[in-house]
Amino acid sequence: MNIQDILTELKKNADSKSIKGMQRFGITPDKTFGVRIPILRQIAKKAGKDHKLAQELWKINTRETRILSSMIEEIEYISDEEMETYIAAFNYWEICDQFCMNLFEKLPFAYEKAQELAKRPEEFALRIGFVLMARLAVSDKKSPDEKFEPFLQLIYDHSTDERNMVKKAVNWALRQIGKRNTTLHKKAIEVAEKIEKIDDPTARWIAKDALQELRDEKIIKRIKNG
Repeated sequence: MNIQDILTELKKNADSKSIKGMQRFGITPDKTFGVRIPILRQIAKKAGKDHKLAQELWKINTRETRILSSMIEEIEYISDEEMETYIAAFNYWEICDQFCMNLFEKLPFAYEKAQELAKRPEEFALRIGFVLMARLAVSDKKSPDEKFEPFLQLIYDHSTDERNMVKKAVNWALRQIGKRNTTLHKKAIEVAEKIEKIDDPTARWIAKDALQELRDEKIIKRIKNG
């Protein structure tokens, strides 16, 4: 597929009703066709991995072309500097999460970058840092617990950040790490209980929501069964 093929597909699948729905959930790109993510995945599958096409799609600067860019980009072309260029352009939560899921979590320096981003003050850097932690906990089945344990301290450190994009990502990371295995489940609950004791409404929300899921009998059974 080339640029024109993709734009034709996007126009064919444009949906104004989806745009209104996205706005209700805080998805507010400057330009969008309102194409649903499953359709974008179908287009990306047809296009295949293609660095040049990914860069062209990014430059067009619509929600759909930029998400597609993350889906078809080749990881060997993405350096730390290139990643920072993307991050600087992000301005709503969905684009952060899509890049984390489709591209950033696959980078060889993803763990180090997650920790680095989670120590910065900018809202979108923090969002990406903690979403990366959550995604790695789900997708990287082979890494040892030692790769995830440093994340727990960063989760605690940012448990009072009231910014919506940050606190939801912190909560997400805590829950996903805690569901990885029995050892991390125990450690995540310990961190959540520490957070619960902080005299802060954001911390209490993060702890309550995480503990509710991590103490659920179905979740505990699933973790024990591997």
